[in-house]
Amino acid sequence: MNGRPPPLPEPPRPDGGVAGFFRVFRYSGRALRLVWSTSPLLLLFLVLLTIAAGVLPAAIAYVGARIVDAVVAAIALAQGAAHAGGWRDYREVLEWVALEGVVVAAAGGTTRMLSLCQALLRIQLGQRVNVMILEKALTLTLTHFEDSEFYDKLNRARREASVRPLALIIKTSSLAQNAISLLSYGALLWQFSPWAVSILLIAGVPSFIAEAKYSGQAFQLFRWRSPATRMQNYLETVIAREDHAKEVKLFGLGPLLLGRYKGIYDKLYGEERDLAVRRDGWGFALGLIGVCAYYGAYAWVAIATVMARITLGQMTMYLALFRNGQGAVTAILSAVSGMYEDNLYLSTLYEYLETPVTPPAGDALKGPDPRDGIRFEHVYFTYPGADEPALHDIDLHIRPGESLALVGENGAGKTTLIKLLTRLYVPTRGRILLDGLDLRDWNEDALRARIGVIFQDFARYQFTVGENIGVGDVRHFDDEARWREAADKGMATPFVETLPQKFHTQLGKWFREGRELSGGQWQKIALSRAFMRSEADVLVLDEPTSAMDAGAEAEIFAHFRALMRDRIAILISHRFSTVRMADQIVVIDNGHIVERGDHAALMKVNGIYAHLFSLQARGYQ
Repeated sequence: MNGRPPPLPEPPRPDGGVAGFFRVFRYSGRALRLVWSTSPLLLLFLVLLTIAAGVLPAAIAYVGARIVDAVVAAIALAQGAAHAGGWRDYREVLEWVALEGVVVAAAGGTTRMLSLCQALLRIQLGQRVNVMILEKALTLTLTHFEDSEFYDKLNRARREASVRPLALIIKTSSLAQNAISLLSYGALLWQFSPWAVSILLIAGVPSFIAEAKYSGQAFQLFRWRSPATRMQNYLETVIAREDHAKEVKLFGLGPLLLGRYKGIYDKLYGEERDLAVRRDGWGFALGLIGVCAYYGAYAWVAIATVMARITLGQMTMYLALFRNGQGAVTAILSAVSGMYEDNLYLSTLYEYLETPVTPPAGDALKGPDPRDGIRFEHVYFTYPGADEPALHDIDLHIRPGESLALVGENGAGKTTLIKLLTRLYVPTRGRILLDGLDLRDWNEDALRARIGVIFQDFARYQFTVGENIGVGDVRHFDDEARWREAADKGMATPFVETLPQKFHTQLGKWFREGRELSGGQWQKIALSRAFMRSEADVLVLDEPTSAMDAGAEAEIFAHFRALMRDRIAILISHRFSTVRMADQIVVIDNGHIVERGDHAALMKVNGIYAHLFSLQARGYQ
């Protein structure tokens, strides 16, 4: 480990192509349906306001021209009359001015209402998409969360895609609004010359092509940097989280980790800087074409006015139309380019949402033979992407009322076996039965209600004490009576009663007045959590007392054995003083069962178990 970040691959340079460009827009319809399902009324208002906002600018230009012509006519009338201008001479001017005031006020109100609709939609849609992302996460299997490529997919969806559906609709709204404006501008400009309309349309195309090209490259860069960005987020967590702070300070890791963080930034910044320079440089150069087109049209209209082909008011109108029309063309092309970019980013959202998940096929609520217990029949399991199975040909049978202890070195496959039993994983080959029924045929909720589990890496929630226990059975999450019953079984009640607010004491340091517990106290909370499932007749303890002293562990397991008389207990522990109490002990080595039997039988075999037991016993002498 050094201060340099791991090397990143070269960023891809996508090839464009007209077909590829338009193929990207397939997500626009889905985004529209998503926004419609979020708030049909707000979307309807957005459409109506967009139409109004598209027509009103042309109306303002038209009324402005009529004001100028009315002023010129009034001046001529006043100069040719023998009297000073009266009310009737100014009436037309004032009427047009009043009308323009009304139209301008309407345009301002429309803009405000559009902004309000967009803001409300942004809030609702952001929440809706985030909920969709989290709902999808709940349907995924554990193997998805153990896949680094999936994490990149999830990271991209959470970072960008939650705002892109509304951005796409807003750009579509902008496109429609400016298209309506452009049609109204074009209808008025056509009276001057069809060529003026052609110039107006063509002048913005070069900058649009450049923008679309670099939008694609920006998206490819976004995908390429996902693993590095995730590493940056992780480094931030390590540097700034309380659960890492002790080691970061004691080991002096801060400068090293910060150096890695900065190194990743330097690499990412270099690529983004180069893209930004290319994008803005070409955008400026090609934008000059539009500037030249506008001033060429300006000269054309001015000369036509001098030649008396059009009136002064018409000149004012045509110049405003051309200037506003050029802005509308630029806005339209920019909206199309933005829609292209938004569609690219939306692909990450739907790529995540469409992650294939095999739906649970089972619906059974009980098995045919409740006295049969648990059976593993020739079970193999291979992790995705791995070459060798983590478990080989596992055969086990545990009857109700029996206890099983799993023994083996770290990485031997003990926890993997438990994850198969709880259907977090599915066997690659073979089958696992509960009460004579394959786990795949069980209803997931019914199956997991039968099993209480404590993993050695159990979660420490930043909740209250009671809620930390209550998560063991969400059906009774807020049931204080069940908290207390479970805490009694998990032997957590004595220390919980010493806390300031007992079961309502906030745990962790993320929130105000939070209290931190010792490792052993946390393990008693986790043990109590497993006892929340009062109907569970299978209890699995994966290194549940590793943070406790030997005396506390012995007391807990004596208590545990008394509670589990008619149930199945499965224990993973490295303390053989506890393991020896199990009815059946299974030794797993490199994914294989190599020894099985009770303590006395295995000691007679004088194999791996006897050797490990003797080593540990020698340490206590």
